[in-house]
Amino acid sequence: MIRCEIRGENIEVTDAIRNHIEEKVSKLERYFTNAPNTHAHVNIKTYSNKQGKVEITIPMKNLTLRAEEKHEDLYAAVDLIVDKLERQIRKHKTKINRKFREKNPEQDFFAKLEMDASHEFREEEDDKADTGSYIVRSKKFQLKPMDSEEAVLQMNMLGHDFFVFNDRETEGTSIVYKRNDGKYGLIETDQDI
Repeated sequence: MIRCEIRGENIEVTDAIRNHIEEKVSKLERYFTNAPNTHAHVNIKTYSNKQGKVEITIPMKNLTLRAEEKHEDLYAAVDLIVDKLERQIRKHKTKINRKFREKNPEQDFFAKLEMDASHEFREEEDDKADTGSYIVRSKKFQLKPMDSEEAVLQMNMLGHDFFVFNDRETEGTSIVYKRNDGKYGLIETDQDI
């Protein structure tokens, strides 16, 4: 069961908004055979121009889903985000199934959605007064073994410009990043130094 933790910024989270979000997010459960104690972190923010932004992050054991949408209608934004999350799940599931069939063509993997690559992270934001430090947010995460292709997919699903991961082949820490030309780069660390 996916439980929603909803936080509003400059807006009161009414029962109607909460019910709509919980109803829409619960539709994602059908994609997972086993998703116990999963939490969807939902942030709702409204701006002075009546524009609203909704962000949903669902960190799971082997997959982190994330999407955001700006819209004048928060209900429409939630609908659009859930559609984005469903596309991410289907894309990732297809990719993992293809890789699994290439490695194990005699086994049927479609019955399970077991991902073998992701980050589990905990975000900490400092709400204290500005102390002059340039670091305003820190994240702690566990590196999971994966290849660079999986890391690019995970980076895109999170909407980030870079992604740190444990390279499955070299067993070293690597970074994939999005270049200005729209292509991707890979930085590998040298373990022999």
